Amino acid sequence: MTRWRREVGMLLAERDRLASAAGPQEVALPGHLSVSQLVALRRDPQALARRLRRPMPARPDPYARRGTAFHAWLEQRFGAARLFDVDDLPGAADEDAAPDEALELLRRRFLDSEWADRVPHEVEVPFATVVAGVVVRGRMDAVYADPGGRYDVVDWKTGRQPTGAEATAAAVQLAAYRLAWADLVGVPVEHVRAAFHYVRDGVTVRPADLLDAAGLTELVASVPEAGP
Repeated sequence: MTRWRREVGMLLAERDRLASAAGPQEVALPGHLSVSQLVALRRDPQALARRLRRPMPARPDPYARRGTAFHAWLEQRFGAARLFDVDDLPGAADEDAAPDEALELLRRRFLDSEWADRVPHEVEVPFATVVAGVVVRGRMDAVYADPGGRYDVVDWKTGRQPTGAEATAAAVQLAAYRLAWADLVGVPVEHVRAAFHYVRDGVTVRPADLLDAAGLTELVASVPEAGP
């Protein structure tokens, strides 16, 4: 335990040293990035460069776990809408599987939303698309098919709705999803809409002027790369 604490302390000290270092942090651009890293890149390129240089494990986040549980419930619900009643699913009648109050609130808010009665075309869609020579990987929560060969990609958010620069950075996620779905099904990117649905607030947000392929390429190219 003492050795583990010492190693953690050294990692934290290194992180603080890099964070306080003057000048841009250069990093060897990896062969792939996650969508969340793209969002981080838009928010703070230097912070992402530091994390790429010295990855560190994230602290456990109960809110993230709750979001995962909510997404699992939605996936189960959407599968049931296609196949059979949700009460017929294994474990649905387990009396000892009581959800916490916050998760139950999220469920109720979703059932009151505009999306409750709509059946998605696809759910939990994994993808890998190339942007500026880098493979961008992610997973779309839900895709709805609209008339005329158009689509609506929706990402469920269980946290607060961001504002200002945070909202601008968050929109990169939808830009990547939009481009990836257009590539997957072979339609013009203009035929794909994208939205966040903030479940707790019951609000669907469609950011204007999402980055296109050229904009995402420019974003990825902005990573401060280390020399040879």
